[in-house]
Amino acid sequence: MTTDETYEQADPHVVETWLKGWSLARELPLPIADHGGLRVDVGWPDQQRRYVFSALGPGLFHFANTIFQPAVFLKVCAPASLVRPVLPPRWEIQRPGFMMTCTLPVRPSHVQLPEGYSLSVDTASAGPIATIYAANGETAANGQLAIVDDYIIYDRIATTPAHQRRGLGSAVMTALTIEAVSRGIRKGILVATPAGKALYETLGWKMYSLYTTAVIPQP
Repeated sequence: MTTDETYEQADPHVVETWLKGWSLARELPLPIADHGGLRVDVGWPDQQRRYVFSALGPGLFHFANTIFQPAVFLKVCAPASLVRPVLPPRWEIQRPGFMMTCTLPVRPSHVQLPEGYSLSVDTASAGPIATIYAANGETAANGQLAIVDDYIIYDRIATTPAHQRRGLGSAVMTALTIEAVSRGIRKGILVATPAGKALYETLGWKMYSLYTTAVIPQP
């Protein structure tokens, strides 16, 4: 069990694998090494760069003390209670994240959809995308995979508010898992929100590491 005082440090290789998959899924430059961590030059208005560390260390402290502009994110596999004290006051801790892993089943269950919904899996893109449509044609839920070596990274798993609590998130995960296993890959990684963590735990995922994010708020 991970505690605030004695948390288990994440494997840098696992963290790099996830970050590569995240970058591929979002069609961003691959991460590069920087001060003992990894940097992704995101280039979005609300996120210019992100620095990701597998543990607390000098690199994180360096950026925390030398960055003053907003839209630059520091992310580290450590509890917020240990991250907050080493950050200058200008940094704000965001909602908690959870890096999770799973050994995918050899024979995934079938996708089950409520009446009136349909599923489409697009395998022509760089990473397979599963989309569930409502009867009126609007997107109700979706998610994406990225493949890095022998890992599958799940990303952007989301259900629109009007269609939540109908099992659509589980259906998207099942559809993506079927696609992953069909490619001979059985190791999965994702980073979950608190709400997502509860869903993924019901599907057999385990928490690998706490994942804390800090950013300087926009003025």
